[in-house]
Amino acid sequence: MVSELTHGLGPTGVFLGTFTPKLDDKGRLILPAKFRGRLASGFVATRGLDRCVFLFPVDEFMQVHDRLRKAPMENKQARDYLRNFLGHAQDDVPDKQGRILLSAPLRTYASLTRDVAVVGMGARVEVWDAETWENYLADGEDAYAATAADLFGDM
Repeated sequence: MVSELTHGLGPTGVFLGTFTPKLDDKGRLILPAKFRGRLASGFVATRGLDRCVFLFPVDEFMQVHDRLRKAPMENKQARDYLRNFLGHAQDDVPDKQGRILLSAPLRTYASLTRDVAVVGMGARVEVWDAETWENYLADGEDAYAATAADLFGDM
């Protein structure tokens, strides 16, 4: 039996792994079975960073929103970020088959056509164009190793 804490994500309770489903002609994506439990009661999709789409479980999105709303309205960078982050957000619930519809503006922003990579990122999911994801991984390999050394040292 799956515990309330893990929501079908396995023993860690976080989104993990990379999956490669396909978008259908209507822009729908079948969520990986491993992620459906945590997103079944609802999610928020919005512009991510690096040209991907972020998918947040509603409770996680509310935590992010609570942090963002504390930014001063007088700060132009904060206003610009909020406009992009919230202005392009959509809330929804997956259908019975675990499908979600990503809006046309989000698909355009992330260059999502048919082949996508759905990547577990702990508290959120990222949806990438598959080729963009592969290029991102290849381009960042040296930086990944250097960052690990900086963050973890001699572990």
